[in-house]
Amino acid sequence: MSDVFENSDRNFLRLLLEEEDDDDDLLLLYRNRRQATCPMIKRRASEGTYSILIKNHLKSDMKEFREYCRLNEKQFDFILSLIREEIEPMKINAINAERKLFLTLRFLATGETYKSLSTAYRISECYISQIVKSVLKVMRQKLMPILMKPALQDDFKRIEREFWEKWNIPNCVGGMDGKHVRIRAPKKSGSLFFNYKNYFSIVLLAIVDANYKFVAVDVGAYGKESDNGIFQKSLMGRQIDTNNFNIPPPKA
Repeated sequence: MSDVFENSDRNFLRLLLEEEDDDDDLLLLYRNRRQATCPMIKRRASEGTYSILIKNHLKSDMKEFREYCRLNEKQFDFILSLIREEIEPMKINAINAERKLFLTLRFLATGETYKSLSTAYRISECYISQIVKSVLKVMRQKLMPILMKPALQDDFKRIEREFWEKWNIPNCVGGMDGKHVRIRAPKKSGSLFFNYKNYFSIVLLAIVDANYKFVAVDVGAYGKESDNGIFQKSLMGRQIDTNNFNIPPPKA
């Protein structure tokens, strides 16, 4: 077996050193060098979480369904209907849109590692990382216009009324705070993402109403920055400073 790999390596180097590169030959040789599919992944249809747990149990138990992915079945079906066209595979027997959404929601609900999800769903870690990124991107594109529409003056008047009635805070149209989201330090980023809590992070800065629901968010600022500094540079901060955030005028 080692002789086969050594010959393959020599052929690969020979092709790289040739004066006239043949891209097709290089691509073919590269494909031949790919590792064989793990036997565990080959048994996805018979042993994976989607095939055993979700299909056979969760879909008939609404309490367990909600605890598993933090959504009830109607909410799950609604999101799936919005994003199915964007994430449904073209190939037959590929990982379908429903399975991709279950996997992504489970990742969001628990923070499980890709390694753990790979074992459960019988999908490679590399492909899981692609699934999570693509599904989250489509979810943001489809859900943001529905769930986080820009607040209007009537919305802020309602928020102000709710802050007074629920919390006895007068003339308040939103509460704002930042949250550090732990990350691995990007390469060559130095101390940009290193925060005062002594770990690397990006910052989620949010304005919420009296019921803790988001009104506006800014996410992605360096962990070393303060809430005030992030607010001043954020889109919502600039809109508030220039009176373009639809906040009602002061009361007489």
